[in-house]
Amino acid sequence: MAQTVIITGASRGIGRECAKQFAKAGYNVAAVYHKSKAEAESLKAEIGCEIFRCDCAVYSEVCEAVVEISSVFGGADVLINNAGIAEQALFSDITEAMWDNMFNVNVKSVYSFTHAALPYMIHNKYGRIINISSMWGQAGASCEVHYSAAKAAVIGFTKALAKEVGLSGITVNCIAPGVIDTDMNAHLDEETMAYLKEETPMNRIGTPEDIARTALFLADKGSDFITGQIIGVNGGFII
Repeated sequence: MAQTVIITGASRGIGRECAKQFAKAGYNVAAVYHKSKAEAESLKAEIGCEIFRCDCAVYSEVCEAVVEISSVFGGADVLINNAGIAEQALFSDITEAMWDNMFNVNVKSVYSFTHAALPYMIHNKYGRIINISSMWGQAGASCEVHYSAAKAAVIGFTKALAKEVGLSGITVNCIAPGVIDTDMNAHLDEETMAYLKEETPMNRIGTPEDIARTALFLADKGSDFITGQIIGVNGGFII
């Protein structure tokens, strides 16, 4: 019987590539999106997944989406908390609304989906929770204090929950991507991207496929002794 994976922020970038790779590997894919309806529908047409809309920052909407997903697939075996936003600003220019929005999308969404999906995993004594953070959650980035803080919170969440649910056969791990070629970095100019490539020991910019392959590895039953870990997929940018 095929396992089911829930992927948040699945319509674009890393989430979309995860959906494609997991579908190719034989998983039932529940692709969650918020605003990118056209992209989500094209993903469904491309890989035959099921799509579900909700605002990941609103707990009630998340609970409704997970119940709907469960009615279709009977629960969830793997959860990839990928939904997120990035924003650059001097700390002195970060408003309370900007701060709250960053944490709602990047942290509360992780809480909400995990809280809603975990009972199914506990009941089955099996589960894989994979959170997407950032290397800036590990090292911090100038002009991205709110983003770095939110992604650091995801790392702390991962480590703490891993200790709590291990006896239930559930692993909780975190991927911390480096510079990845997605829409999130589309605002960076050619010169900046060239600099970031030069600063990366592997001498290239990361791809969504790099992250998706790592998520597949962490979701596999063979990784059941790996939990509470922060896997840096950054080409050596941060070691």
